[in-house]
Amino acid sequence: MKQSHALQTKNSIINDLKQIGVQEGMTLIVHASLKALGKVVGGPVTVILALEEAVGLNGNIVMPTQTEHLCEPMEYNDGLTEEEIQIIKDNMPIYYPDLTPTSYMGFIPETFRKQNGVLRSSHPHVSFAAWGKNAKRITDNHSLDYGLSETSPLGRIYELEGYILFLGVPADTNTSLHLAEYRQKNTFIQPKVWGVKISVDGVEQWTTYDDINNESDDFGLIFDDFKSNSNVVKEGLVGEAKSYLIPQREMVDYALEWMNRNRR
Repeated sequence: MKQSHALQTKNSIINDLKQIGVQEGMTLIVHASLKALGKVVGGPVTVILALEEAVGLNGNIVMPTQTEHLCEPMEYNDGLTEEEIQIIKDNMPIYYPDLTPTSYMGFIPETFRKQNGVLRSSHPHVSFAAWGKNAKRITDNHSLDYGLSETSPLGRIYELEGYILFLGVPADTNTSLHLAEYRQKNTFIQPKVWGVKISVDGVEQWTTYDDINNESDDFGLIFDDFKSNSNVVKEGLVGEAKSYLIPQREMVDYALEWMNRNRR
């Protein structure tokens, strides 16, 4: 039995990953809490190196690197005056894949996106970073419209029959389930137009793109139902973090059926 509150090392994390089913050659989209893993010698760098070594050079590691802070100021900042909103819009930098930090993603993805050899997709709000054999395929051609649909890195992971890896995070962080939302046959999801600042012919300007009003409030319910009604979710401890390894395609397909039945 694993000793509780022991120091976590790269080798101990690799061993734990293997215990819950991570194998060489896998494509993993990783959602991880550094704090939940316990006392990791080397912090996020050790976790990233362990993940990469566990899947090897024939595998892929992907993490969401979203940048909510680049959205129009009226999206998330209540109480701003019209003058303040205009100052923010005039002075907001555009998205730079190599420079722009993540928003509320945590230490692990923020460290990962800076690593030499990691590629980051071009979407100014919902980018993904990827390392490995298919990193270019995963991150290339991330369309501005419908940024979490089949044309996004989530769609590439689906094509590669990748896996979702939770390391001590809640189920509502499961970005892959947004992929199912674009395929819904009901009218629960409504259109949404987002404002974004981008460079057009060398000139930085505000424009818009089309998407849907994504919703994650029921992602925890979907995960619980999927776990209860399938035998493909693998569970265990990685470090001190309660962790799950889930085949993405099976879960997205299940989520689509669930959403069609339960969302109104």
